[in-house]
Amino acid sequence: MHFDADRLQWTREPAGCAIAQDRIEIVTAPRTDLWQRTYYHFRNDNAPVLQMETDEPYFSFTVKTAFESKHRFDQCGVVMYLDSENWLKASIEYENEAFQHLGSVVTNEGYSDWATTEIDASVKSMWYRLSRREDDYCIECSEDGVRFRQMRICHMRRGGGTIRFGVYACSPEDSSFRAVFTDMEMTECRWLAHDGQAPDED
Repeated sequence: MHFDADRLQWTREPAGCAIAQDRIEIVTAPRTDLWQRTYYHFRNDNAPVLQMETDEPYFSFTVKTAFESKHRFDQCGVVMYLDSENWLKASIEYENEAFQHLGSVVTNEGYSDWATTEIDASVKSMWYRLSRREDDYCIECSEDGVRFRQMRICHMRRGGGTIRFGVYACSPEDSSFRAVFTDMEMTECRWLAHDGQAPDED
């Protein structure tokens, strides 16, 4: 498997960008975001998303992010965007000078959830690994690109067959920042088959 930047396509372009095989830069525009309905009751679907398409049912995609976020809710990370109501993302979302949120959002059929943990605001780089096993997905993160920690496992109701995945960055409030993506790699699935409890019998 090979990650080919020439296969990347925009779903909404950012304020500024530069794309090479080994490095992607995105400059966000103000008031851009991805969110659907839950809790806040509003819908935002205008964040720039850069993705490639695949029908490979088992793979892992790894990327390193570095960012200059400094305003509330600024964020960048890995994404699988199928359509406005079906997608997942993982990122660090800036909150204030003390802390930010490392987390993920899964959106199925128009409703988003948000799972987070607080990390120090001084963190300005993070690796993510998105793994697929048919229509189930695993998101992991790493500070060094070597030891990855599980963030979540989820099922995507429309995540079978051909999908699109890649990177995104956005600034939900009145701000803008530069996000840099490097060390992009597509490999055989690093999320191993479950070897614990057997599935229930029909």
